[in-house]
Amino acid sequence: MEIEFLGAAHEVTGSCHYISIGNKKILIDCGMEQGADIYVNQEIPVNASEINYVFLTHAHIDHSGLLPLLYQKGFRGKVYSTKATKELCAIMLRDSAHIQEAEAAWKNKKARRLGKGTVEPMYSFEDVEGIMNLFVSCDYHQIIQVCNEIEIRFVDAGHLLGSASIEIWLLEDNNKRKIVFSGDIGNKNRPLIKNPEYIKESDFVVMESTYGNRNHEVVEDYAKLLADVVRRTFKRGGNVVIPAFSVGRTQELLYYFRKIKTEHMLPEFENFEVYMDSPLAVEATNVFHQSISSCFDEEALGLIEKGINPISFSGLKTAVSVEESKLINTIKKPVIIISASGMCEAGRIRHHLKYNLWRKESCIVFVGYQVPGTLGNLLLNGIKEIKLFGEPVSVAAEICNLPGISGHADERQLKEWASAFSGDVKTFFVVHGEDKVCDEFSESLQNEFGRHAIAPYSGSRYNLLTGECIFEGMKEKVQKQKPDMSTAKEIERAKSNIYERLVSTGQYLMSIIKKSQTMQNKDLAKFADQIHALCEKWDSK
Repeated sequence: MEIEFLGAAHEVTGSCHYISIGNKKILIDCGMEQGADIYVNQEIPVNASEINYVFLTHAHIDHSGLLPLLYQKGFRGKVYSTKATKELCAIMLRDSAHIQEAEAAWKNKKARRLGKGTVEPMYSFEDVEGIMNLFVSCDYHQIIQVCNEIEIRFVDAGHLLGSASIEIWLLEDNNKRKIVFSGDIGNKNRPLIKNPEYIKESDFVVMESTYGNRNHEVVEDYAKLLADVVRRTFKRGGNVVIPAFSVGRTQELLYYFRKIKTEHMLPEFENFEVYMDSPLAVEATNVFHQSISSCFDEEALGLIEKGINPISFSGLKTAVSVEESKLINTIKKPVIIISASGMCEAGRIRHHLKYNLWRKESCIVFVGYQVPGTLGNLLLNGIKEIKLFGEPVSVAAEICNLPGISGHADERQLKEWASAFSGDVKTFFVVHGEDKVCDEFSESLQNEFGRHAIAPYSGSRYNLLTGECIFEGMKEKVQKQKPDMSTAKEIERAKSNIYERLVSTGQYLMSIIKKSQTMQNKDLAKFADQIHALCEKWDSK
């Protein structure tokens, strides 16, 4: 019974943890890294086809984004998540596949002009459809018997619609251990969704630390804060541009703008318009409407009982097509534009930045955490010029960071969550934080609460029966460079992508063969003949 930490160890994104118990192999999250990498993540220690289960905390891409790649490499087990997480993943992973394919097409167009090799997208829409067919929807608080050795339960983490902390009970040779994965713990008293739930007992806890060394500024009324930003920007004649994640943050902003409208907080701009420029955000908003009973907090439910849609109002416009998106930048009057991605790394927001960053009248408003190395982080730190679509763009617009509008618990709230556990927790494993934050937060858990806490590195392995460290992982920092597709090495790497996929499929075939020993002889013979015929077909080529 072992755990190995793979992603989000001394880093904020790319969450992925591996548990082995007997012959069962489990992943908790399978996320994509975003922004600059500080450490090289260890690979999943077994072939994807050998993994039996994935337990998913929530739908954000840094927790779910590599699931289609896992499927492509041969995973055919089950993905357990809440119902809302499954529904959000269905749209978010399709969007991610679209980004992968669009980026590959852009790179290939450039490569052809230069006479270079082509690249393949990380995964396809078919891979997304394949992984979605493996999802198992779970209700909050329901204890689920996954197999003889494993039971799980999802409790509300209050971070995103459907987000969860996961309790896992493991049984091996009559030895039972419980381990809790916090997922991303939500900031309290946010609109729409409930506050995070506390858990009281566990042997081990794997806990996030995104804001583990700082507290959110206390803001009494976010709507008033937003209204003040809009007022001063509109008076200058500029647009308010808000980079926001399509799922979660966008819907919260709609809640606040509805409040501004209904409470007449901008009387001088009573008919202001808000453009939600994201097909993904439109689909995600529909999922919010379908998740009222299980996920909405009391305030939102109260509005619904009065016949009020908490995330809709007059003046709300949606842009789904590319043509509709382009038309926004031709509007002559000041408007509010909410667009993805939240860290400005991709998507339509980059076009709106191109049209507004150089305008001193406009304001770019950040309402969420910006990973170091992302464009959003650079803008917050005062960069004066950036490149967008190959062209330099000067930064003259007001750059505003709204405090407190965060989906993550701050230091105080994280400690409240941790202190809810009894004194029987053997170890807190601190993950999902910047390099020094992981260390600082684990030290504070020890010093303030007397908890045994460790900030593991990627590759660290622990025995969950004894609590002993088997391998300490990679402590040496290795800065990975972003791929330069013009180099011969990267061109060769790109060419090998499809071959690697073929190799993974072959490994998947071997795993099926190993599992087929109990089949009847006639079925084994038929299986062998089919493989032989396929081999002969391709060997002749």
